[in-house]
Amino acid sequence: MFELGADTGDAPGEYQYWVEREHLDQKLPFPAGNRDLRMNAKGVLAISTGQGTAKAASSIMALGLDPRFDLSRAYWIIAGIAGADPAKASLGSAVWTDWVVDGDLGYEIDAREIPEEWPTGYVPLGKLRPYELPVVANDDQVYQLNSSLTDWAYRLTKDVPLGDTEAIRERRAQFPQEAAKRPPFVLKGGELSGSTYWHGKKLDEWANAWVAYYSSGQGHFVTTAMEDSGTLQSLTFLAKAHKVDFSRIMVLRTVSNFDQQRPGVSAAESLAEQRVSKYGGYLPSLESAYTVGHTIVDELVSHWQQYGSRSPAE
Repeated sequence: MFELGADTGDAPGEYQYWVEREHLDQKLPFPAGNRDLRMNAKGVLAISTGQGTAKAASSIMALGLDPRFDLSRAYWIIAGIAGADPAKASLGSAVWTDWVVDGDLGYEIDAREIPEEWPTGYVPLGKLRPYELPVVANDDQVYQLNSSLTDWAYRLTKDVPLGDTEAIRERRAQFPQEAAKRPPFVLKGGELSGSTYWHGKKLDEWANAWVAYYSSGQGHFVTTAMEDSGTLQSLTFLAKAHKVDFSRIMVLRTVSNFDQQRPGVSAAESLAEQRVSKYGGYLPSLESAYTVGHTIVDELVSHWQQYGSRSPAE
């Protein structure tokens, strides 16, 4: 996840509210990662991986192999902001992710050169045309999170009040979809992860189809983000090395912006409006990530005698 400046005291990124509000006052040097780690007296450890799948993968691998830590019983909350399909979620909403699908791995032909009958220029690796069956997904292309743990996190937070602002009320009123018009809410859904920041209705259609294809119809695209396939790849390898427990991973994405243009505006015009700290839902999404994520952190830490040895998913 990214941070704009310092860990505390300035314009916040995805790290700052956690550092300040969880009192992560102990700074641990982390030269193999994006920036120093932070920890509090209760044993809550935070890492800011940096933006994109490459930084996320390398930072998490460095943490997992760091001899200072035993992470074999640790719970992971991967919390950050995201774009979202306005047909599924509203600005400021919090999405507990059940499926993460890699949006980078594949073949691509420029859409201006594809056959007329093709819906997209993206083709799955090893296939000859878009969405060719049968699906062959490697363990580095699709990740299913522990559904029982995801459901537990959702149940515990689904009624948590999320902040609403005049800015996001005005923004969501520009979209016709019913979900987009709702005040911020907590839901479950799938994520497309990749280092390319894409935008527009056509690519949203591709994202919906790509997630459905690789999850064999079990995952339903809601959010688009830039780190989680890298993070989960490293955690997959670390789990094989018995360094972490993959069943104890949760992914929380909160909606800072919509992944497509509003009516009357082109995709290019809409993209020109997309600047991270200028999103209409930017600060509300940071608040939602902390508010919802903290609920889970507090529950786990407060009842560690129970959850340390036995997952709430069991």
